[in-house]
Amino acid sequence: MADRRVTNTHKDDQGDIMALCAPGAAWSPRGKGDAIRDIDSGVHTYYVQWTDKRTEITVVNGPTGKYLRTDWDNTSRNNLDDLPDC
Repeated sequence: MADRRVTNTHKDDQGDIMALCAPGAAWSPRGKGDAIRDIDSGVHTYYVQWTDKRTEITVVNGPTGKYLRTDWDNTSRNNLDDLPDC
């Protein structure tokens, strides 16, 4: 199992997270579906290191299917949206 630090995300035209990225990492970019399978199966973990703390990226079962999110500030907003594009 690898613990993968995410620094960027790829978003589609609607702002949905489509891939996790870490420029220079051999695994990057990792598509949404693959990252969800990695997390669900426990094969890999993904996290974001914010200035003040580390937060795990989790899989959420939403009304339109599974998606990726992290919540370092305890809001309903997906903080992955704050990362720069890859």
